[in-house]
Amino acid sequence: MALDDAEAQKQIQQMVNFILNEAKDKAHEIEAKALEDFNIEKLRIVQKMKEKIRLEFQKKAKQMEIKRSMSRSSAINKARLKKMCAKDQVFKEIYKISSEKLAELYKDKEKYKNLIIDLIVQSLFYMQEPHVIIRCRDVDKAIVESCFNEAVQKYNEKLKSQFNITKNVKIELDKSGNYLPPPPSSDNEGKSCLGGIILSTPNKKINCDNTLDVRLKLAIEYCTP
Repeated sequence: MALDDAEAQKQIQQMVNFILNEAKDKAHEIEAKALEDFNIEKLRIVQKMKEKIRLEFQKKAKQMEIKRSMSRSSAINKARLKKMCAKDQVFKEIYKISSEKLAELYKDKEKYKNLIIDLIVQSLFYMQEPHVIIRCRDVDKAIVESCFNEAVQKYNEKLKSQFNITKNVKIELDKSGNYLPPPPSSDNEGKSCLGGIILSTPNKKINCDNTLDVRLKLAIEYCTP
C-alpha cells in the first residue's frame, strides 16, 4: 500500500510538473506574442510619426520656399521700380535740357531755316501729296514761308536721284490763324511749342506732325529700353 502511495505521489508530481511546464511554455508563448504585437505596434506608431514629421517638414519647406520666392519677387520689383524711377528722372532731365536747347534754336535764323526745309522735305516724302497746308508758330511765319521754294527744290532733287522722277507740289501757309502754340517762356504758362511744323492736306484727312516737341518725344521713347 505504501508503494502504491509512493507511485501515486510520483505520478501526481509528474502531472504537476507537466502542467507547470505547459503553463511556462504557454506563458512564454503569450509573452513572445505580446512582445511581437508590441514591436509591430511600436513600428507602426514610429512609421506614422515619421510620415507625419516628413509631411510637416515638406509643408514647412514649401511655406519657406513660397516666402523666399515672395521676398525675392518683392525685392526684384522694388529694385525694378527704383531703377525705373531713376531712369525716369534721367529722361526728364534729358528732356528738360533738350527742350531748353531746342527752344533757343529758332534764334539762329540760318540753322532754323535749314531745319525747317529738312522737316518739310521729310514730311512731303511721308505724305506724297500734291497740295499741302503748313501750320507753324506765329513767330515762325516769315521764316517758314521763305523755305517753300527751297524745300520743293530739295524734295524734287531727292526724288530725281532716288527714283528718277519729279513732282509738282503746292505748299501753302495756314493763314486761318490756327497757329501752333508760342515758344516756351516764363511769361507763357499755357501750352507751348518748341518749333517745327505740321503738314496737312486741304481736307485735313492726312496730317504729318513734324514739330520739335513730337520729334523730341520720339527720340526719348526710342532711347528708353
